[in-house]
Amino acid sequence: MNNLFLVLASVNGFLAVALGAFAAHGLKNIVTPELLNTFQTGVQYHMYHALALFGVGLLALYYPNQSAVRISGYLFMAGIIVFSGSLYVLSVTGIRWLGAITPIGGAAFLAGWGLLAWTMLRLPA
Repeated sequence: MNNLFLVLASVNGFLAVALGAFAAHGLKNIVTPELLNTFQTGVQYHMYHALALFGVGLLALYYPNQSAVRISGYLFMAGIIVFSGSLYVLSVTGIRWLGAITPIGGAAFLAGWGLLAWTMLRLPA
C-alpha cells in the first residue's frame, strides 16, 4: 500500500481534532485544569505528528525505495500511540504512573525526526 502514511495521517488528523473537541467540551468540567492541560498537550503533539505522517507519506511516494522514510513514519505512529495515548489515558483516569511511559513516545518522535533528517541529508541533490 503506497499511500499507507497518507491514510494514517488522515485518520490521525481526524482523531486529533475529535479528541481536541472532546477535551474542550466534554472534559472541561470533569477533570482538573492540570489534567485538561495534559490532555491538550497530547492532542497538540498528536496533530503535529499527523502532519508529519502526511509529509512522510508524500516522501514515501517520491522516494519509494527509501525504507528509512517509512521507518520514520512508523516511529511517528509509535510516538502518537505511546506519547499522546499515555497522556490521554492519564488525563481521563488519573493513573499517574502512565506519565513514566510518556517519554518513550517522545523518544520515538525524536528518533523519527532524526532518522528523517539523516535520510534527507543522504539523498542526492
